[in-house]
Amino acid sequence: MNVTETNAEGLNRELKIVVGADELEEKLSSRLDDLKDKAQIKGFRPGHVPKEHLRKVYGRSVMAEVVQQAVQETSQQAISDREERPAFQPKVSLPEDEAEINQIFDGTCDLSYTMTFEVLPTVEVMDLSTLELERPTTPVADKDIEEAVERILATNPNFKPKDGPAQTGDRVTIDFVGKLNGEDFDGGTATDATITLGAGGFIPGFEEGLEGVTAGDDKIIEATFPEAYGEPKLAGKTATFEVKVKEVAGSEAPTLDDEFAKSLGAESVAQMRETVKGRLEFDRNMASRLKVKRALLDGLNEGHTFELPPTLVDTEFKAIWDKVLHDQEHSKKTFEDEGTTAEDAKKEYRDIAERRVRLGLLLSEIGSRNEITVSDDEVNKALIERIRQFPGQERQVYDFYRNTPEALAELRAPIFEDKVVDYILELAKVSDKDVSLEELYKDLDDGQGQEHDHDHDH
Repeated sequence: MNVTETNAEGLNRELKIVVGADELEEKLSSRLDDLKDKAQIKGFRPGHVPKEHLRKVYGRSVMAEVVQQAVQETSQQAISDREERPAFQPKVSLPEDEAEINQIFDGTCDLSYTMTFEVLPTVEVMDLSTLELERPTTPVADKDIEEAVERILATNPNFKPKDGPAQTGDRVTIDFVGKLNGEDFDGGTATDATITLGAGGFIPGFEEGLEGVTAGDDKIIEATFPEAYGEPKLAGKTATFEVKVKEVAGSEAPTLDDEFAKSLGAESVAQMRETVKGRLEFDRNMASRLKVKRALLDGLNEGHTFELPPTLVDTEFKAIWDKVLHDQEHSKKTFEDEGTTAEDAKKEYRDIAERRVRLGLLLSEIGSRNEITVSDDEVNKALIERIRQFPGQERQVYDFYRNTPEALAELRAPIFEDKVVDYILELAKVSDKDVSLEELYKDLDDGQGQEHDHDHDH
């Protein structure tokens, strides 16, 4: 094998690899020897087929296998010998000239092919101890616990049948049959459906149509499905519902006592308050971590400049852009609706793609240098959590992840990222800062909190 570098511009690499005809002939001869003992050809006893006859019968097909194996082995060897770090699977270009291919298969010509790829850049990691970060914190006060308990009482009301007309907050029990253009449609019929007026659980116009009804009423309600409704056949369509009102029940807040606490799984009101406090602390700690993690990633992004493999950026941008277009199609919105243009949006998302790739390479480098790894047990725990999200489909989900390495890598990636982030936070100068609850949660729902959510193990 002979390897010549024909391009080394930036992160691009192109290698010309030549495998001698004599080397191919040696591999072919070895394969024919193996075949000799197995081949069954009419007129010859097993194991006694002349090698030249085998070459005549199987030579070209076996040589095709030899060439394929030679390309696989020599391309890997060339990368290993040169200690290259490809950013993605190299592209191999075999000869296209039919005459040359025939000569290779006939054993009269060397195999010459090219391999092109991009390499990962050399990453010089900044002094992580110079990072200065603020971690926003909001302690849980007694009034926060009481307010949360009040919300629990309000969202778990007791309902009692009443004779008067239905109003906001009441629960109405109904049977209904929905029709589109006079025809029934799937999912448009229900018996003993319960609707809490004002909760927004039904399509626009339906709950409003139940305002003022009393038990025993029959009513026709027209309501329109939203343009972005999940079922395309119904999206934007106006349906007519024939409704029979079976009960109207008024709501009242339950009494806060141990009996109520037990209905929610707690042993007492005191334990319920402790549970509420724990949940509030957990939620605020998560928000605090997201904020300090975002600040850390911002600091890393600003503190490093190195060339990025174009193909990695293009791949990341395509994934982002495809999702943007899909979301627009689903929401029926345009770039103009969002106060921008396709061209400006592309530039913005290209910047985000570059940020993600830069941070991915950087976190991967920091993790590698410091021997940060993700154990199989950690991945299995993440897999169990994912499986729990699909009750009734546990076996299918488990089999999917176990048979799909890419999907399993998607579970491993965020674990790796969090472990690297924890490592950096130990080195950085992090100071806690008390903030209001509003400030703690500000901007956490703007879609930018998880800017970096793909596999770093390039």
